[in-house]
Amino acid sequence: MRASDRAYEVLRTEIVEWRLRPGAVLGEVEQAERLGVSRTPLREALARLVADGLAVQHRGRGAVVSDVSLEHIDDLFALRRALEIESARIAARRSNPEDFVRLRSRFLEAGRRTDPGSREAFYDLAAELDSCIDAAVSNPYISQALRSLRVHLARVRRLAQDDPERLAVSALEHAAIAEGIAARNPEVAAAATQLHLHHSLEHIKTHAGSREDT
Repeated sequence: MRASDRAYEVLRTEIVEWRLRPGAVLGEVEQAERLGVSRTPLREALARLVADGLAVQHRGRGAVVSDVSLEHIDDLFALRRALEIESARIAARRSNPEDFVRLRSRFLEAGRRTDPGSREAFYDLAAELDSCIDAAVSNPYISQALRSLRVHLARVRRLAQDDPERLAVSALEHAAIAEGIAARNPEVAAAATQLHLHHSLEHIKTHAGSREDT
C-alpha cells in the first residue's frame, strides 16, 4: 500500500470513529510524524479527505476535520432511500438467494446478543449485507455513490449514541431485508429497506442532539 493510501485510510477511520473530532486541525507536520510518512503523501491523503467531505481547508489553519450536523440529515437520507431501496429491488432479482438466507440467520442471532462486542459485530455484519447487495446490483455508479454516502452516515450514526435496544430492532430489520432478497421478491425487499431507513432516521433525530453539542 502506498504511503498516501495508508495515511488516508488511518485518518479516514479516525474521523469516522470520532477519534478525530469535528474541528480537529490536521497539521501536516504533526500528522506526518505521527503516521510515519513524509509530507507529500500526507498532503495527498488530506486532499482526498477534503474531496470526501471529511475535512475542509481553512486559510491559516490548513485541513480541519469537517463538522457533522443534523441540519443535512434529511438530505442524506433522501439520497440513501433512493439508492438503497432501488438496490434492494435489483438485488432481489439478481442475487444468489443462499447468501441472503445465511445473512438472515446471522442477523436473527445478532438480535439476541447482548455481550459488549455485539455492537461492532453487528456493524460488521451490516457492512457484509451492504457488500452482498452491492455485488448483486453490480452497478459501479450506484456503488460509488453509496461508498461516499456511507462514510457520512457512519459519522452521523456515532452521534446517535448506539442504543442496544435499537441495535436489536435494527438486526431484525436487516434480517427482513435479507429475507425479502432471498425470496426474490423486489417489493418486499424494498418495503423492508424503507421501513428500516424510516426507523433509523427517527432514531438519529431523537438521540443525536446531546452528542452533537459535546
